[in-house]
Amino acid sequence: MTGSSRTLLGIGCGIAAGALWGLVFLAPELVRQFTPLQLSAARYLAYGLFAAILIAPRWRALVGMLCRTEWWALIWLSLLGNIIYYVLLASAVQMGGVAMASLVMGFLPVVVTLIGSRDAGAVPLARLAPSLLLCAAGIACISWQSLARAAGGIDANGAIGLLCAIGALASWTTYAVGNSRWLVRLHHVSSHEWSLLIGVVTGVLSLFLVIPAMLIDARPHDASEWLRFGAVATGIAIFASIIGNALWNQTSRLLPLTLVGQMILFETLFALLYGFLWEQRLPTVLEGTAMVLVTASVLSCLSAHHTRQPGMAQA
Repeated sequence: MTGSSRTLLGIGCGIAAGALWGLVFLAPELVRQFTPLQLSAARYLAYGLFAAILIAPRWRALVGMLCRTEWWALIWLSLLGNIIYYVLLASAVQMGGVAMASLVMGFLPVVVTLIGSRDAGAVPLARLAPSLLLCAAGIACISWQSLARAAGGIDANGAIGLLCAIGALASWTTYAVGNSRWLVRLHHVSSHEWSLLIGVVTGVLSLFLVIPAMLIDARPHDASEWLRFGAVATGIAIFASIIGNALWNQTSRLLPLTLVGQMILFETLFALLYGFLWEQRLPTVLEGTAMVLVTASVLSCLSAHHTRQPGMAQA
């Protein structure tokens, strides 16, 4: 596969992963009767179950290929990229809203790209500057609108939601960088198999969430609420965790970390789009401008990678 084909395939997988991941921002709004901990426990139990079924034919062979270091990597990646991240994100959405959570997570591309620029052979930071500036301008547009709406100041719930969103940002940034670098080192395990292994480990870890999730909020729910909760948890487990993570791992393997960071922008765009559909409104001028700036940021970053000198190593 040529370098150009790898890049195009990686970008396509990144866009598709963003479209599916954007759904996780909407899920807490769909089941507000349940706590973020309950939603996370249910989502990851389902994720672990489906991952175990899919990986069963290869399980024995894969277990023999992995050393203790790789198992520890699977555990901390599962915690940071799934359980801790989503408990914090779902809390941020329910306390501060979809737009605020999307805004804070919109800083992911900037942070990951800055970290990736330190890798050997990465595109120089100076060449990425236009893309980062466009991304920052887009985030500023959404930030300005959010601040304008909060004319009365941030209440206690909003402040806690903001802190949760910042924690989710830190958790997922660490996961994105660590997962990308592990995928570069793993030659005996495919990106899809690695994603399923993370799913199995996440499912096991989620078992420790079930009891506290049910004890912390023991409010009764009727059958229709449980049915909706089960459908939402199962849906995001399949589409966001199984399919979305597989697409993302393919992106992480095909693209350098500096470009992988920019692909996360699509999660923010789709999260905002789903939020507009849920609220049954069109984007405001500032929100529309932010979307244009974010798209231009990705195109600028792609151009920076396309014009890099032949022979430069890829992460």
